[in-house]
Amino acid sequence: MIIGVLAILKAGGAYVPLDPAYSSERLRDILVDAAPTIVVADKCGQKALGVGSLISLCVVDPNIINVDSTLKSDSVQQGISVSNPDVPELTSHHLAYIIYTSGSTGKPKGVMVEHEGVGNLIMTRPDLFGTGSSSRVLQFFSYVFDGCVLDIFMTLCLGGSLYLLSDGIRSDPAQLWDYLQRRSITQATLPPAILQDCKDLQPLTTPLTLIVAGEALPLSLLRTLQALVPMGKIVNDYGPTEATVGAIAWRCPQEFDGDIVTIGRPIANKKIYILDNHDQPVPLGAIGELYIGGVGVARGYLNRPDLTAKAFFPDPFAGDQDARMYKTGDLARYLPDGNIIFLGRNDHQVKIRGFRIELGEIESRLSDHSMVDKAAVIAMGEGSDKRLVAYVVAKPDDQLVRTLRSHLLSFLPDYMVPSAIVRLDALPLTSNGKLDRKALPAPDSAAFARQEYEEPQGEIETTIAHIWAELLHLDRVSRNDNFFALGGHSLLAVQVIERLRRVGLAFPIRALFKTPTLSVLARSLGQLHEQEVSHNLITQDTAVITPDMLPLINLTQLDIELVVGNVPGGVSNVQDIYSLSPLQEGILFHHLLATKGDPYLLITSKGFATRELLDRYLDAAQQ
Repeated sequence: MIIGVLAILKAGGAYVPLDPAYSSERLRDILVDAAPTIVVADKCGQKALGVGSLISLCVVDPNIINVDSTLKSDSVQQGISVSNPDVPELTSHHLAYIIYTSGSTGKPKGVMVEHEGVGNLIMTRPDLFGTGSSSRVLQFFSYVFDGCVLDIFMTLCLGGSLYLLSDGIRSDPAQLWDYLQRRSITQATLPPAILQDCKDLQPLTTPLTLIVAGEALPLSLLRTLQALVPMGKIVNDYGPTEATVGAIAWRCPQEFDGDIVTIGRPIANKKIYILDNHDQPVPLGAIGELYIGGVGVARGYLNRPDLTAKAFFPDPFAGDQDARMYKTGDLARYLPDGNIIFLGRNDHQVKIRGFRIELGEIESRLSDHSMVDKAAVIAMGEGSDKRLVAYVVAKPDDQLVRTLRSHLLSFLPDYMVPSAIVRLDALPLTSNGKLDRKALPAPDSAAFARQEYEEPQGEIETTIAHIWAELLHLDRVSRNDNFFALGGHSLLAVQVIERLRRVGLAFPIRALFKTPTLSVLARSLGQLHEQEVSHNLITQDTAVITPDMLPLINLTQLDIELVVGNVPGGVSNVQDIYSLSPLQEGILFHHLLATKGDPYLLITSKGFATRELLDRYLDAAQQ
């Protein structure tokens, strides 16, 4: 993927990243809107896009077509460098990429970003983050989100090392934190949602610049992160896709103990305005809407002049008739020291688990279904408990929730599918005829895609049901219920795994994704924990230890004799033989490596002037 992106940019083109996990309908919408010249996709990607979507397009499979030899042949004839072609007509105002975000009309909208904005990031951000040729930078965000842009281009341009994550590690905070430690990562950009359940993690022993981005950083989380990154630094980063990744940043002071988390000040070559309803700057400390100007303001939305006109405006404060600014829809205010506080959204766009979502897009898809007359979607809860709840005006139907969930999943990513769908006879309205969102009822048990209730059976099922009910805020859970159909998601899945671990039921997170039905999951857990370690086969009367007596390790007879030969007293002093754990292997390695003393033994000597002082010390030490 990275090679393909670099090749496109070097050739003077613009790239449009697509995620095979998106629904085929959403992928088709993007393909039709972007009308790409070439589609680079392997067999998996082509299957996700659908044969019908690719008929009129030039499709390149990098795993089959020898693109390199084809380009070399053409390039040699034309006298063009293969690895670094000269594109003299390319300027900083040409497109670099188009990233699609959620759209209020039911269709995703493509944000057109130019080279100038990306170049500004690469030139200015290293000073803030401390990035250089020796940096080890983690790429957490998927290619379809602009959060990856800075990680990729800044790291590679500076000669640093870029570390790519598997989906399994990306969704598990414990594994992610362990990865940061093991790989000695020096810089990582992470959303607050993935860090919410990090209280049980151990502090890193390596210096890390932790950049928190994607949504608001709560003060409580900042306090936790300060303890977890004692040798590094924390940066709170703010910036929508329309402003090329980042626009404002705040580096948390090492000894910060304040009670306000700010998003900081504009980064180099960015201009920030906080304006009132008349597009005039608000007084210091007053709340207004945040606008972004300067270098990196996107060109607009592809093929959507109407939406572009509503979000992008001439910048009247820049003194340049060509300058433009972007209306973020975010509320903010200045502190006396010039830092800015983010105060939330000014419209119905929300962020959940780091994903920016237009509620109107979900409402539009719901309204498309024949069972729905009207629809409204809200975000309910705070922090990691925030979830989408849909309200629909529809006739009573036992299959309504399941049908609508299935309908939405065929068009939208799973993070945009509401966890609950509430049926109403009519949507509540205010006196002026607008939707009264405050009057919408909390979802009850009928709002979830639940199976007919059947009481959990056995201790394991009962334990799982209790944990699910608590985390999902449900009164009860059936043994036939599906975790994700009840509103569960990847972050809650991590909490499920952790709570089961605390009661002695440890298993990998992928097991929950593979078997999300309660009874099936419990059965898998039961089988896992029924596997008992064999009884010790070495008895007091054993004269010779043979391989069949050692079920926990694979040794030959010669290996066994070498081990026993190093034990004083021989076989009679051997109770069992088993392999070292990774931790024990590490301890043994350092023990053998040490030429003096032992790294795991701290030996101290104390001297006393008299026997009386020694006895007093020993008495105190024994108490």
